[in-house]
Amino acid sequence: MRRPNEIAKDEASMATLAELTSVFEGIASMRISQTKTQVLESTKFFDELWKIYTQLRVDSLFSFGRDEGQNNRVVIDKELFIIITAEGGFSGDIDQKTVEAMLLQYDAEKNDIIVIGHHGAMQLSQRGISFRKYYKLPSNDRNINVEPIIKEVQQYRRSTVFYQEYVSLMDQEPKHISLSMAVKSVGSGNERLDEVISEQNYIFEPTSFAVAAHLERSMMKIAMSQLILQSKLAQYASRFRAMSASHQRADEETADLHMLYNRAKRGVKDERLKEIINGMKKSKKAAV
Repeated sequence: MRRPNEIAKDEASMATLAELTSVFEGIASMRISQTKTQVLESTKFFDELWKIYTQLRVDSLFSFGRDEGQNNRVVIDKELFIIITAEGGFSGDIDQKTVEAMLLQYDAEKNDIIVIGHHGAMQLSQRGISFRKYYKLPSNDRNINVEPIIKEVQQYRRSTVFYQEYVSLMDQEPKHISLSMAVKSVGSGNERLDEVISEQNYIFEPTSFAVAAHLERSMMKIAMSQLILQSKLAQYASRFRAMSASHQRADEETADLHMLYNRAKRGVKDERLKEIINGMKKSKKAAV
């Protein structure tokens, strides 16, 4: 039987683990609330840009924000995969599911990969999958700089983003979407206004095409930022779920260890009582 002092040390360690998981659970809950607010704010700003863009563009062409000079360049005839994962390993199993979902569609001859988040880069390296570039997941939820990613996107004919979607606090799913479709889906809820913005009623500098390209780049940046925020939201929720489960297991283990400690302590007392009784019996026999 284990000694009570050994069990007491394990109980103290498990109680510390329960406190830590409780702290991480609280932090994840706070970040979920903050990120939700940020997503709503960026959506409002996107709505304003989308109204102007739909008034300016009377066709359905989306040029990924390429200006006239860039349109003359050779576009890489591949599909760029952008996968968004966590920076660390405390996001539960959602990163692994997202990587697996991407690899189901991945073809080395047809696709290049850009990874956002160190955890995803590690998982791809472990599988022997090479990627074009790796970017750290932004640590803050505001003023996310996605300019380098958008420049990469403009070099390819098609781009698909693999990310994590926040469904609920206990449910997160890996998703993927074309970046151009992501832009259109964000603005799809807005009604098209009757007024058309054209060179007949507005002055454009330098050209209307350049203005439209600038709006496309801005909307892609917002859409990309929103997908990153959506992934971070899912990661925080997955982390909350993992920490909540760990906290519950730690509490249960602490209770079990405490019960085991009491039993061991009672067992030691019983052994000592038996030794005392046996000693008294031997003393009586010796006296007789």
